[in-house]
Amino acid sequence: MSSKTKVATQDQKIYEHIFDAILEQRLAPGTKLTEEGLGEVFGVSRTIIRRTLSRLTHEGVVELIPNRGAYVAKPNTAAARQILDARRLIELALVERVAERGPQLQREIKLLRLLIDEEHASSARADTGTAIRLSGEFHLELAQLARNEPMANFLRALVSQTSLIIAMYQTSQQSNCAIDEHSKLLDAIELGDISAALSLMTEHLDHIEARLELVQGEQEVDLEKVFGHLRVKA
Repeated sequence: MSSKTKVATQDQKIYEHIFDAILEQRLAPGTKLTEEGLGEVFGVSRTIIRRTLSRLTHEGVVELIPNRGAYVAKPNTAAARQILDARRLIELALVERVAERGPQLQREIKLLRLLIDEEHASSARADTGTAIRLSGEFHLELAQLARNEPMANFLRALVSQTSLIIAMYQTSQQSNCAIDEHSKLLDAIELGDISAALSLMTEHLDHIEARLELVQGEQEVDLEKVFGHLRVKA
């Protein structure tokens, strides 16, 4: 292995470690990510960490704040709605393409069912973080079958941003229906039933959004109420 390949592999592994930690919600929104601290943890140079954080920033899951550093992103409710809307558009387009090839994807669908089994097991033992990550992986693996790399890469960023949104805005209402929804979606894809696959994916995304409290937007501060009584006379 050349030194260049070794560095690229290092970069990818560290990226995956941080990405998974965000997906599993082990890194909460707003967590500060220091180059020095991450470099010590992974035993690599700050240059490698800097490249990784730059990549995660490009994907929208890390925010670089001038003179302060890198933080796990904290999307506000307006941004959350936009992210979910973008995900809906991309994911419906991807699932349509996958369903077109469904009957020829027997081996791939079998592997996806094993992933669902792992998700089910994690949920059953109340390992919520792993279950969330596996749910995200299901969507990402499914997207790869559409044979559209730019769209699949875009979805990767949207899935990780959705994990942040869930961490911030999910209500106390919990549900395991997603696992069954994944299975039903695969059933439709395996049959090549495009209409059913689109309907099931829409329903699945509706359920994700229904468990989020995004009704209340950020309230604007009325400066007159705060400071009006302190008006300075000219």
